[in-house]
Amino acid sequence: MIGIIDYGMGNIFSVRKALERMEVPYFVSGLRDELKEADGYLLPGVGAFRDAMQNLHAAGLADFIKDEAAAGKPLLGICLGMQLLFDESEENGRTKGLGLLKGKVLRIPEGKLKVPHMGWNQLQVHNGSFLLEDLEKQYAYFVHSYYVKAEEQETVLASAGYGVDVPAVVGRGNVFGTQFHPEKSSAAGLAILKRFSEKVKEGSE
Repeated sequence: MIGIIDYGMGNIFSVRKALERMEVPYFVSGLRDELKEADGYLLPGVGAFRDAMQNLHAAGLADFIKDEAAAGKPLLGICLGMQLLFDESEENGRTKGLGLLKGKVLRIPEGKLKVPHMGWNQLQVHNGSFLLEDLEKQYAYFVHSYYVKAEEQETVLASAGYGVDVPAVVGRGNVFGTQFHPEKSSAAGLAILKRFSEKVKEGSE
């Protein structure tokens, strides 16, 4: 069973609908005791990094997420939720993240391309992962103004170009993230959610 972590800043409706279409069992909660019953987690997110971390800390969920990840439960961060997995962000001043992956969240440089980055971009797969099998050069839907500068390149499973190399899918061990919205990314995005849900199911058996 997947637990969708509700901390007041998630695109939960669209994620729920995607899981329901695929008949993936899930529940939504912002309570540690309830979320503890999940076999794996989705951490969605839209908005500002600092506000998100404040909400997670206020709900006692920041340490909970780190503990559950350390215990081996699969975790998938989506959009802002992916950025929260890293060490820190420069958005609205330096803010510490969850520190599950090494790297910083930086502003997409202003230039010829519009910021925020909104639209469909092609995925370039770098490091093999069960999430990305047969998804080379598939398209995904992005909406963001900040990107991750990963410290460990092996954690960047796929990227997309938008003035800079934007890590599009990241992962290490049981912790994963997508900068794009898989629930809005047609067949490729749904494939990633399905494969993640299958990993969660395997871990529960």
